[in-house]
Amino acid sequence: MGCALTAALPYLDHNASTPCAKEVLAAMEPFWRGHFANPSSRGHRAALEAGAAVEQARRELGRCLGCDPGWIHFTSGATEADNLAIKGVCEARMDRGRHLVTVVSEHRAVLDPCRYLAGLGFTLTELAVDASGRLDPLQLEATLRADTILVSVMAANNETGVLQDIPTIAAVCRRREVPFHCDAAQAFGHVPLACGEAGPDLIALSAHKLYGPKGMGALVVRDGLRLAPQLHGGGQEGGLRSGTVSTPLVVGFAKAAQLAHADRGERSARLGRLREQLWQGLLQGLPAWVDPLRNGRADQTLPHTLNVSFRGVDGARLHSTLRRRIAVSSGSSCSNGKPSHVLMAMGRSRGEAEASIRFGLGRQTRPVEIDRAVEAVTQTLASLRH
Repeated sequence: MGCALTAALPYLDHNASTPCAKEVLAAMEPFWRGHFANPSSRGHRAALEAGAAVEQARRELGRCLGCDPGWIHFTSGATEADNLAIKGVCEARMDRGRHLVTVVSEHRAVLDPCRYLAGLGFTLTELAVDASGRLDPLQLEATLRADTILVSVMAANNETGVLQDIPTIAAVCRRREVPFHCDAAQAFGHVPLACGEAGPDLIALSAHKLYGPKGMGALVVRDGLRLAPQLHGGGQEGGLRSGTVSTPLVVGFAKAAQLAHADRGERSARLGRLREQLWQGLLQGLPAWVDPLRNGRADQTLPHTLNVSFRGVDGARLHSTLRRRIAVSSGSSCSNGKPSHVLMAMGRSRGEAEASIRFGLGRQTRPVEIDRAVEAVTQTLASLRH
């Protein structure tokens, strides 16, 4: 019953997760049963075939990213990749200093390990963002010190879709010879992502944000940058991530990236138009007493993401009523019901943060779903007045 109800709702929460593409499912299927051998084994043909599939997937991801396949290290997702990058770099470089720099609006997978390290004696600077959610690269450069050993700035915010100026940030860090880590879970497959000499030194990726399987991600590590592994036991993934690599998930990740790379331009343009249709529909259909506030500039956000705060509205009532009509989010899937720290960092009040909706459009989103979303939100808000 619950599954049927969910299937009937317009799904506009693609920032939280995307459905596996049918081509991804087809690519993974042979590796669940027929080619199930451990890819780390070398003693027989079945294992060698599984290992070859993993390496082919690594090459495909390298092609999509424009980097050496040897830089790609598979993980269980972006959260593990973020932790490996942050803790791994800091442990390997703490003889050079103990100062970390990040941004107050980062995902918890970045903020929490940074704050964990601060509790162990590292010095942490959390930089502010402006009202549009962007970091000023000049502010970053002024913060860097002789003992700074890592900078971490995400490519696209998971709640607002705000895009940071990654090439400029990378250039600042490179001039100062400070490793730059970037959580690109929301960006990869949706917008161009700089890699190599013009990009970050470490990039965290997630498969289920681009129509791939859950439980799979990767950390891209520039050649020559040393990390301390966080998992020990088998020496897989170049010694950085011990544990048996999941062949079907790796294959699915690579297929999803290939598909996303192929249709990114068309998809971004189409979803950008639908996003603006959604925003204009809300502006035209909202009751006069509702004051909507768009979080993030249209030209500086992911094309498939719209975050809106509805001033003068009780957030709890808004979401409890709306969830019966449309699948959207109030913010990060990892917020545990707390007001968005991202929106509050952008200067929104607690009430505005609570009464916000993140709309995440996807490959299957059509104009009729946008119309239904506008109707659901405008009618819900009208009912709350009473």
